[in-house]
Amino acid sequence: MKILVTGFDPFGGETINPAIESVKRLPDEIAGAKIIKLEIPTVCHKSLMVIDEAISEHNPDVVLSIGQAGGRADITVERIGINVDDCRIPDNEGNQIVDEPVFPDGPAAYFVNIPIKAMVKKIQERNIPVSVSNSAGTFVCNHVAYGVRHIIETKYPGKKSGFIHIPFLPQQVIEKKNMPSMALNMIVEGITAAVEAIVETEEDIKITGGTTH
Repeated sequence: MKILVTGFDPFGGETINPAIESVKRLPDEIAGAKIIKLEIPTVCHKSLMVIDEAISEHNPDVVLSIGQAGGRADITVERIGINVDDCRIPDNEGNQIVDEPVFPDGPAAYFVNIPIKAMVKKIQERNIPVSVSNSAGTFVCNHVAYGVRHIIETKYPGKKSGFIHIPFLPQQVIEKKNMPSMALNMIVEGITAAVEAIVETEEDIKITGGTTH
């Protein structure tokens, strides 16, 4: 098995992004799966072009994308991507798309097709804070979560993809009062556990991951 793991470059005025920093530190092989690491730009549409080219080149079985979610206290495994760009801030090329579809010909949403509950359980077993997330936002992270699923459905049927959000690093919150963070080594361990679950799980387990609001 080959798994393409992507991580964004820094954005929003930050000088570091834990997404690409954690991806760089992943082992080259996890649970027998070859790990292909890819940095992607925090830019609408260009991010998907870079991923599409990597899928064509490497032919991975799974695409797992990692993104920073500043303000979240735990690792969050995304359940769904929605077909809308509504950017609160400009992306890294100054684009600020508002209320436009990621793909005009795509459905309203895609559920990811990786075993999110098994991934959460595996990460929890490492004593790392983690939960299911039911919103990937409306910025470039959701753009990729939705967009990669659409690319796979239309160009590479049979492949799988999903998205994980991770918190700020401690050094990012020194001047951000009361803002949660997570150490890089813990993030790397959590992603590694998630990949193990992807490799080992054929059918997702059924445990609660829901919320009331």
